[in-house]
Amino acid sequence: MRSLVAIEFITLDGVMQGLGSPEEDTDGGFTHGGWGAPYADGIHRSVGAASAGDTSAYLFGRRTYQKMAAFWPSQPDSNPIAASMNSTPKYVASRTLRTLEWDGSHLLSGDLEEAVRGLKGEGEGDIAVLGSGVLLHQLMALGLVDELMLFVHPLILGTGKRLFRDLPTPQTARLADVSSTDQGSLCLRYYLLGG
Repeated sequence: MRSLVAIEFITLDGVMQGLGSPEEDTDGGFTHGGWGAPYADGIHRSVGAASAGDTSAYLFGRRTYQKMAAFWPSQPDSNPIAASMNSTPKYVASRTLRTLEWDGSHLLSGDLEEAVRGLKGEGEGDIAVLGSGVLLHQLMALGLVDELMLFVHPLILGTGKRLFRDLPTPQTARLADVSSTDQGSLCLRYYLLGG
């Protein structure tokens, strides 16, 4: 059975919105897009290992999938993240997309919980969720997330979409690993134990 691992990049105050670029996500008038750039060098090796290691599938929400599909297919396989992303099966939870052009992409259909439980029951390794805040919230509420890999950056934005929002029940976690970068980012790995 596969584990569902959420790999997320956040600020100290839990903001996940607009990590990569100013235009990435401007919902709600968010003007701090691209905040992750100053910390990127310190975590690329960690993310590469996390993404590629035991990952046998990726799971995305629609918005994150579209941003990833617009970038990663044109990146060289000499980049370990690109090599993993482009060669590994990708699953997309969307009610609006009908076709997926990125090689190896599959649209999830039907009930989300049933579809994800089915994916977890197939094969070995991990199913990695990158970004996909709306989807991750649904997966957390359904108790489907097994592990969190959080890259916490030493920045407080005070505004923006937070990683953790209202959940129906508290969830406890056990710290499995912690490390830091020269820029002061923390890399935290937790196993979720349920509520």
